[in-house]
Amino acid sequence: MQSPDRPPVPDRPRTGRARPSGRLRFAQAWFRATVARWRSANPYAVDAALAALVLFAASLQWMFPDEGGERLTWQGWLLGAGTAVPLVWRRRAPFATACAVSVATTAQALHHAPPPDVMYGGLVVLYTTAALCAPGQRRFMLVGWLIGVAVTMRHEHGADPYEYAFQLLSVVCAYALGMLARVQRAYAAELEDRARRLERERTADTERARAQERARIARDMHDILAHAVSLMVVQAEAGPVVVRSDPARAEAAFDAIASTGRDAMTQLRRILGVLKEETGGTISPRSPRPGVAALGELVRQVAESTGLHTELRTSGASHPLPPDTEVAAYRVVQEALTNTVKHAYASSAVVELDWTEDGLTLTVTDDGRGPATGADGDGGHGLIGIRERASACGGAAEAGRGPDGGFRVVVRLPTAVERQAALG
Repeated sequence: MQSPDRPPVPDRPRTGRARPSGRLRFAQAWFRATVARWRSANPYAVDAALAALVLFAASLQWMFPDEGGERLTWQGWLLGAGTAVPLVWRRRAPFATACAVSVATTAQALHHAPPPDVMYGGLVVLYTTAALCAPGQRRFMLVGWLIGVAVTMRHEHGADPYEYAFQLLSVVCAYALGMLARVQRAYAAELEDRARRLERERTADTERARAQERARIARDMHDILAHAVSLMVVQAEAGPVVVRSDPARAEAAFDAIASTGRDAMTQLRRILGVLKEETGGTISPRSPRPGVAALGELVRQVAESTGLHTELRTSGASHPLPPDTEVAAYRVVQEALTNTVKHAYASSAVVELDWTEDGLTLTVTDDGRGPATGADGDGGHGLIGIRERASACGGAAEAGRGPDGGFRVVVRLPTAVERQAALG
């Protein structure tokens, strides 16, 4: 608050660009709307209106004959009309229209009753030629009009020097405006084409990402269902055999079936929850996705559920892996053990984790009958899924007969740095 005896401090002048007034903003909006309506209107109707306007401008000398001292004839009016009427076809046949208007303008200048004070039709066709015609036609028309104006001005009586400059400058300005419109239209077309290309690329990227996600979900569902169903089938086959001789063992088999089913349902619910998230649904919190740390529990579950002697061996110092690599490692071992249970007729399997600075090497070996054609061997979906998972993480997978018989799966998964180098 200022003291009463201190003079008031004058307001500081505001700097920066002043905002337009309400009337100016209204005028700008009206002009933009008018231009937009003209551009969206029927082009033939616009050209007909333009031809009528040029004919009106050329007829002013007959409407006000006392304003000038030029001689007026009906032939002169017909020649003046010849500079306006062809403009109706200026977009359908721009070069032919330009030639017709040029001939009519030259004839009117030579007839001199009256001479054209302003070449309204000529300015329009010069603009149209520069905007729509081919390069050779544009140059021919510009040079022809410049020469024609210079020659006809020499035959005009009492022409002042400034009239030469005015007519020649009018020709050049009309041509320059047409070239500017041409460049602007080409620039707008390029922007639209670029926007369409970007939209197509964005759509292709989205579809590619969706396809990859669907493939990942399909692999997960295959691994979960194949593993769970294989364990449940083994237990269901063993249950009836011991149901009378060893009821406790039969009960344990049925408990294993129920536990495996519940675990499969939990994992399937988590995957279906991802699908619901993609469609905008709301789901309850989900448990973390399995990784390398869960391999011990997986090996133990397989051993307890199937009676297969399964062993987990680890060498080297473990270190964190990218999340999708962690999941890939778990699913690879799960699928390899599922193949052993379903097809190998093995009595034992060994899962080896070899940690190095470059990544992790997973080896699953069994003592079964080895690869069999058509039973998830060279063309099985399980091995294809293992190779795809390893490739998606920047690694590699090998599968075939083990050194001592049986079947062996070897998968190499890189660390984050090595994976980035491998992928790209």
